[in-house]
Amino acid sequence: SAGGGTGAQTGGRGPATAGTAGRIDGGRRMMERLRLPLLRVAARVFRHVDATLLVVTLLLVALGIATLYSASYENPVRMRSQLVSLAFAIVAMWAVARIPPQTLMRFALPSYIVGFLLLIAVAMFGETVNGARRWLNIGFTRFQPSEVMKLAVPLLLAWHYHRREAALRLADHVIAVLLLVLPVAIIARQPDLGTAVLVFAAGTYVVFFAGIGWRVIAIAGACALLAMVPLWHMLHDYQRKRILTLLDPSQDPLGAGYHMIQSTIAVGSGGLFGKGWLNGTQAHLEFIPERQTDFIFAVFSEEFGLVGNVILLGLYGILIARGLTIALNASTVFSRLLAASITLTFFTYTLVNMGMVSGILPVVGVPLPFISYGGTALLTLFTGIGILMSIRRHPKLVRT
Repeated sequence: SAGGGTGAQTGGRGPATAGTAGRIDGGRRMMERLRLPLLRVAARVFRHVDATLLVVTLLLVALGIATLYSASYENPVRMRSQLVSLAFAIVAMWAVARIPPQTLMRFALPSYIVGFLLLIAVAMFGETVNGARRWLNIGFTRFQPSEVMKLAVPLLLAWHYHRREAALRLADHVIAVLLLVLPVAIIARQPDLGTAVLVFAAGTYVVFFAGIGWRVIAIAGACALLAMVPLWHMLHDYQRKRILTLLDPSQDPLGAGYHMIQSTIAVGSGGLFGKGWLNGTQAHLEFIPERQTDFIFAVFSEEFGLVGNVILLGLYGILIARGLTIALNASTVFSRLLAASITLTFFTYTLVNMGMVSGILPVVGVPLPFISYGGTALLTLFTGIGILMSIRRHPKLVRT
């Protein structure tokens, strides 16, 4: 009877166990059915995204968010604003990465014209902040139209040289220089010397890589030297003070030299490993001016030290190397010039910002890419990354 009882018990559990196994198998099959469409969607979403550019950029942004949190701990609104801008910037990068270069070419002339008209609108109706008229207020937000020209200028010049590839003449270089100088002059008069430097650099890279002769470069350099005196008198008083302060910041330690003195103290006090996240005294005691924007590198250096700076420079190095690799492998003049210009503009951003914070270059108001606070600048930078991804993922020849 014992055996019969055991058999009864076993027989009673058999159907239940089979039913459980069936439900598990059914669940697995359902998960498989769901996973395949999700994988297909993910593959379509990330098909045009370059993994190296994306990872490096997101790592830089992560360091930027951490540093900005420390620099603006008393202003959570600024953090929320930056995160919202980051979301829009990532969407813009993804959208631009899906656009083929031949379509980007069609936007070259319209984007330049729109950007130029916006610069004129700023000169006429712009909002003045800290003595500079750089912003347009459109009700629900304000933006800086000069940021548009950081991409519109190299786009137009790359398109210009692409069309003239077969029969490039000196007159084509002259036209390119005029197209470059016009927006740069308007931006410099706002005044916004930092953005003017970046726009000028972006266009100059295109002209240089287009194959301009060294004799022309020498003549242009001589003309630039001759123009130094009138340009010096065209600068605003505070801009001249910044340049003179570079030679000896102690001449005006509480005025024009204050930014440079306090930033170099912060960079040096970080030492090898830094004071630790959220422990920077120069930033938290508000000795560093503009610590969320132009001088955020001083906050980063104080809290993360030399080791952190090496890691940061390494990430920028990978980003620039990847961009130049994309430029070298581009199949057309347009793609090659545009990719090289955008990549070296990232380099110029980094060099000028770190140089001015370290006291090597005069203070000109250039943010640290992907680190500094600023929604318009972040959108421009991610759009540039999206263009590089587009060139990388669309290797087909571009039709004029």
